[in-house]
Amino acid sequence: MFKNFIFDVDGVFTDGKFHYSAEGKIVKVFGDADNDALSLLSSYMHIEMVTGDKRGFPISQKRIQEDMGYPLSLVSTFERAQWISDKFDSNETIYMGDGIYDPLVFRQVGYSIAPANAFLHTKKYANYVTFSKGGEGAVAEAIVYVFENLLNMPFDIFSFPLPTKSGNWEKKL
Repeated sequence: MFKNFIFDVDGVFTDGKFHYSAEGKIVKVFGDADNDALSLLSSYMHIEMVTGDKRGFPISQKRIQEDMGYPLSLVSTFERAQWISDKFDSNETIYMGDGIYDPLVFRQVGYSIAPANAFLHTKKYANYVTFSKGGEGAVAEAIVYVFENLLNMPFDIFSFPLPTKSGNWEKKL
């Protein structure tokens, strides 16, 4: 049974593009449906995010930690397999990544997912490749896939309790 879902941020939650000005990295483009899907999954699995992007870390930290409320760690792709095995049971862990080195992590976890716009050779090593691109609903699609295929729970939005928090909006009590 899978208990943990670890997501790479850049190229999975974002479009993976680096938007620079003369002052440096200025923005990242995040998808809109991913956080809502995470709110459904968070009752069933532990969720964490990782990024190796030092320059863009404050941007990821703002979105992932502050706005969405999930743990975010700065971990190099080369150190991720070890980081995961130090913190979690790798066999109980799903990892979603898109980069050229993510297959190094894929072979160390119980299940691997790549977005449609992942590096070509990375997709060859993933257990599942989404139809959606990073930053365009790939995380939400992966979560629906996990519910239906790994947790053996039909994804029926009407059967889930409404979360008290969705995106940046809070439900009024």
